[in-house]
Amino acid sequence: MRVFTFQGTHIGQADVLPQTLPDQGFVWVALERSEVEAHIGNLQASLQRLCGATLVDLHVSDLFNPNLPSRFDYTGLYDVLVFRSLAQGAKGPPGGDAAPRRRGGPPVLHRLDTSPVGFALFDQVLVSVHPKGCTVLDAYAARMLTLSAAEAQEPGRSAPVRLVPTGPADLMLRLVGQMVDGFLELRRELTRQLDHWQLELLSPRTRFSNWGSLLDARIALHQLDEICEDQRVAILDWITTLNDWPEAEQAASRREHELLKVRSRDVLEHIERVVHHVRRLEQSAETAVQIHFSAQSHRTNDIMRTLTVLTAVFLPLNLIAGIFGMNFDFIPLLHSQGGFWWAMVGMGAIAAALSGYFWRKRYLDNGR
Repeated sequence: MRVFTFQGTHIGQADVLPQTLPDQGFVWVALERSEVEAHIGNLQASLQRLCGATLVDLHVSDLFNPNLPSRFDYTGLYDVLVFRSLAQGAKGPPGGDAAPRRRGGPPVLHRLDTSPVGFALFDQVLVSVHPKGCTVLDAYAARMLTLSAAEAQEPGRSAPVRLVPTGPADLMLRLVGQMVDGFLELRRELTRQLDHWQLELLSPRTRFSNWGSLLDARIALHQLDEICEDQRVAILDWITTLNDWPEAEQAASRREHELLKVRSRDVLEHIERVVHHVRRLEQSAETAVQIHFSAQSHRTNDIMRTLTVLTAVFLPLNLIAGIFGMNFDFIPLLHSQGGFWWAMVGMGAIAAALSGYFWRKRYLDNGR
């Protein structure tokens, strides 16, 4: 368990829950999912002391559940947001998380496994539950502590003031934004892999054999589409609740409320970009498969057309050879000294005439 206290640009870190809230600031309590059961009693007591409320048992089970989809819920005293993030941020053994399903195909598909991150948002307290070894938590906490140390050494810097969150809701949206950016970064690798498969599918000189990997990719993209859709619905519910917040009297509080709306819409726009890109990749993969089978059918038709033309060319030659092979005593040119050559010239002329006719009709054209 890691506890961060935000007071302006000063950020303190501890491993025990605070006794009181800061006068001007808020507290961030970050736990790994394996720690929830061990610390839930102390956490509930601290929330009752600091916020005057505790987490509902149903919400506690949601935060502890590693298989929960992205969703949003609220009460009169706090809000709960569950947001699925890429499981690539988990290192080491699962430690309380459900083991991700083993995917086939290239390594990029293995990074599409996700794990939920839960947030309980109070007025001055944010409780977040992460999978074991979550790099989003580690990277953001290290960044905040670095900014705080830099501000302590050089007071008045503008960067820490701009990058340090102003409240628990702002911090939650910044963490969610980092999770969504992970999906945006992953799309480049997915695009390169699917483009490589498309080139193999459409190349007439290669025989595509990675059908199992392509099927795994289509299934993974479909699941990613469902995950992103759940994320979008959860953020939309959060924005609806945010719009229902009572209007603050102070100008600074109103400005902070408006900034929360802007950041929420930005997160939503990023999720919609991921959804749009995933659906485009699904459509591209499906189109490539259809074009592949269409090209295969076209090549098969070309082969059958060539064989048909050759059959049509040699059919009259076989007829002539069959006639001269009949067992009759008298056949014209059969006993003539030049009969063989006359037959060969006639057969050659017929073959040339038929070949020229079919070429003129473009039956022998390769289409290039």
